[in-house]
Amino acid sequence: MAKIYYDKDADLSLIQKKTVGVIGYGIHGRGQALNLRDSGVKVIVSQRPGGPNYEIPKKDGFEPVSAQDAAKNSDVIIILAQDPLQADIYKQSVAPHLSKGKALAFSHGFNIHFKQIMPPKFVDVFMVAPKGPGSLVRRLYEEAKGVPCLVALYQDATGSCKKLALSYAKALGGTRAGVIETTFKEETETDLFGEQTVLCGGTSALIKAGFETLVEAGYQPEIAYFECLHELKLITDMIYQTGIQGMRKRVSDTAEYGDITRGPRVVDQKSRVQMKKILKEVQSGKFAKEFLADYRNGKFQKIRRADDTHPIEKVGAELRGMMKWL
Repeated sequence: MAKIYYDKDADLSLIQKKTVGVIGYGIHGRGQALNLRDSGVKVIVSQRPGGPNYEIPKKDGFEPVSAQDAAKNSDVIIILAQDPLQADIYKQSVAPHLSKGKALAFSHGFNIHFKQIMPPKFVDVFMVAPKGPGSLVRRLYEEAKGVPCLVALYQDATGSCKKLALSYAKALGGTRAGVIETTFKEETETDLFGEQTVLCGGTSALIKAGFETLVEAGYQPEIAYFECLHELKLITDMIYQTGIQGMRKRVSDTAEYGDITRGPRVVDQKSRVQMKKILKEVQSGKFAKEFLADYRNGKFQKIRRADDTHPIEKVGAELRGMMKWL
């Protein structure tokens, strides 16, 4: 059974005695920086001038500095930039300013696990990974709640890295909900696998396949959109709140029967074979190498736009425009 930590297991004063440098004010950076500050932590924010997020920290009351200045003047440096950018940021701006007693932190283990970043032995290295987007981390904190987090140690140079990591998690609000102990390896590999096969890759491919099947059979695209995409939120919300069986108790008997008997025909043994192949690609580092190479050679930027003109995007934009409450 996993070890889970709560408020009573963490000493907030440990992180309150530190200056935390947050490098990257994007998806996770904003929520974490604001929560840390509201928990009594001195926070330095780094965000490059001219970037899309540069004005946001200024509006939030921070004065953005360079990554180099943040690393130089911080005790704990958490790198929250996009995965393919982290290694260069670390080498150019962070590594020269690491010294004994400092800590290097992450919210995803990609660069450490795949050895894109190899920190010196004299610094603590830990991960606190909220299991939700930064906006949710912030909103639940403001509601005196919290998003569950993962915590992992890669390097305990001081002998107190775990206590510091739990203190950091408490400052985010994570110990209100529970902080699960893991490793950089487990977090990285399960995160990538989940994104590729279920949460993003599997879901988007399933939605498009269902939409295309209905439209090719002569049904109206608008109806296909509602049945295969729009109503998905209703189902995932029920699963999120009550689990799969809880969802099945809340839909019609017809829907439940179709779920149980037809679902395994769509996600069948062939799908499981592909899932195992994808997991091996993650575990071996093949995916990481492919992703980083395609990011650097520009291929990723090309393929990310491939579905911009898919019919589901056109009809979806029109229908969402009608639903002002969204």
